[in-house]
Amino acid sequence: MRMDFENFASSYLSNLKNSFNKKIILQIESLANDLKSCWENGNYVFICGNGGSAGNAMHIANDFHYGVGCNNRSTSSKTNVKPGIKMLALPSNPSILTCLANDIGYDNVYAHQLKVLGNPGDLLIVLSGSGNSQNVIKAIAEAKRLNIKSIAILGFDGGKCKKIANESINFEINDMQIAEDTQLILFHLCMQWISKFESKEI
Repeated sequence: MRMDFENFASSYLSNLKNSFNKKIILQIESLANDLKSCWENGNYVFICGNGGSAGNAMHIANDFHYGVGCNNRSTSSKTNVKPGIKMLALPSNPSILTCLANDIGYDNVYAHQLKVLGNPGDLLIVLSGSGNSQNVIKAIAEAKRLNIKSIAILGFDGGKCKKIANESINFEINDMQIAEDTQLILFHLCMQWISKFESKEI
């Protein structure tokens, strides 16, 4: 029997809401503090993923590049203004991606960018449903070599990334679309919290 749309939507949204339990919220708070520290210290945040997660990485980088610090832009009298977080989405440059994929293989497209751009004190965030994509696994390995902290945002059982990243937030949901939804929601939470922190509303 075909499920009607209202029941389907209710089930989908319930699964999404239930993905955010107390443990996850505490892990998101820790991530928000790491992002805030990068902002305050001028460190870079690198973010990457594949497919929908690559699209989310670019969306998230935009949010933190502009959305965080927007309160500063309206107050020109502030000193030491930090207008946004230095966040770079590693899948965002198709020339770099296609060059690296062609010359050294798709598995290395993120690790090589990190090798060129990264420095100790920076932060790497990987977005992955399965946690088993070789290019994000290699990015985490390169981050370790460079003394860059890695945080993996994962779905399903977390895969290999859960085992090798410094920290992980694992939404144990066996649904790729909900896993991708959680990526955006958690970073929107972080962005708004950091922005409110700067405006001293919290």
